[in-house]
Amino acid sequence: MAGQKIRIEDLANPILDEGQKAALAYADTLEIDLSVATVQSAASDATGLDDWGAGDWKERLELWFDEMNADDNRTNLGRLTLFNDTVRYAKTRLRINALLAEHPEIHDQKINAPIIVVGLPRSGTTHLVNLIAADERLRSMPLWEGQEPVPDPKEKPGADGIDPRWTRCNDIWEQMRNASPLIASMHPMEPDHIHEELEFMLPDFTSYNIEWITQAPKWRDYYLAHDQTPHYQGALLTGLKILQWIKPRDRWILKCPQHLEQLGPLMKTFPDATVVVTHRDPVSVIQSAITMMTYSSRINYKRTDPQWYLEYWHDRVKKLLTASIRDRDLIPSDRKIDVPFHEFMADDVGMVEKIYEVAGLPMTNEARAQIDGYMAAHPRGKAGQVVYDLRKDFDVDPAELRRSFDFYFDQFPVREEAG
Repeated sequence: MAGQKIRIEDLANPILDEGQKAALAYADTLEIDLSVATVQSAASDATGLDDWGAGDWKERLELWFDEMNADDNRTNLGRLTLFNDTVRYAKTRLRINALLAEHPEIHDQKINAPIIVVGLPRSGTTHLVNLIAADERLRSMPLWEGQEPVPDPKEKPGADGIDPRWTRCNDIWEQMRNASPLIASMHPMEPDHIHEELEFMLPDFTSYNIEWITQAPKWRDYYLAHDQTPHYQGALLTGLKILQWIKPRDRWILKCPQHLEQLGPLMKTFPDATVVVTHRDPVSVIQSAITMMTYSSRINYKRTDPQWYLEYWHDRVKKLLTASIRDRDLIPSDRKIDVPFHEFMADDVGMVEKIYEVAGLPMTNEARAQIDGYMAAHPRGKAGQVVYDLRKDFDVDPAELRRSFDFYFDQFPVREEAG
């Protein structure tokens, strides 16, 4: 499939394959109780643990469930997916609390001078963080570690030496690919893929992550109305300390688009960070994001609604950019570097060298070889390239959409892409 151009012709009126039909039919045979009590019971039964810590998380999870329970367009498969995810988050919460009770010295770990990539989703943040993470001097978080940061003490690696957490993460990825076969071309989620540290906020049942997997405007309003600093300085920082305690490194490479609208909490938590801000045409960001989400909605919703995603994410991207411009002065000027998408795509390794200069990290021959090795193993378009069409799929003129982002183009050297 490498280099293959992929055009999704059935976004508005999906044609389901046999595997998708079977998955939907199976889920329809299940009774799925989306409630805090059911999640607590399932997680405690699976782990044998019951220390939940402070109880404020229940209010947030109840809001997630209330919004989905009120949505009669959600498929039972979509409900099952959220239930399974929240049970995993709850198990992680229990295991983190148990580990910290046994090893309180974890709190003494220091996260020093991390390099943190922030920027709009679909703006090159994933490629950039994976490039830098290839440098083995830095600690990073592959998806399998983020999903289950604390090993199950009852488990041991298999005969092949593979961590059972990696295997479970790979199983989830394969299920995702079977349910949405083109997702690998838009957003790969393999176990070793370097992922977003917002995974550590999910056991605290916060972050903007749920906006990517369900239609949740009430949650968006709640999340934006509440100071996220306690979650950054609590759940996020603690998760990183746990991983560093298990596998030490002197310095981290992190990334998450959510940080774009949470620069205050981010800098309070990591005051010595080097912050890398990616910039891309917001219209290209929107068309990529909403195409991916509309495509995925065919198994999560009974009826797809491309216009809903267009309107929601047009507004959401404006919110992200407005907040980032408002707060960017919170980042010290000597530890901030802007990365225009077109410059990064023209010379990605050269851009990494510029980032290292700002971060005070020397580029060694060994580090360059590791980064070059990653590039060779992950050529662009390896899983195919989706061809986007805002006019045909979403009935909108890209130029008209772009006008609402004049405030952004006026401030940064962003090149127009979607036409």
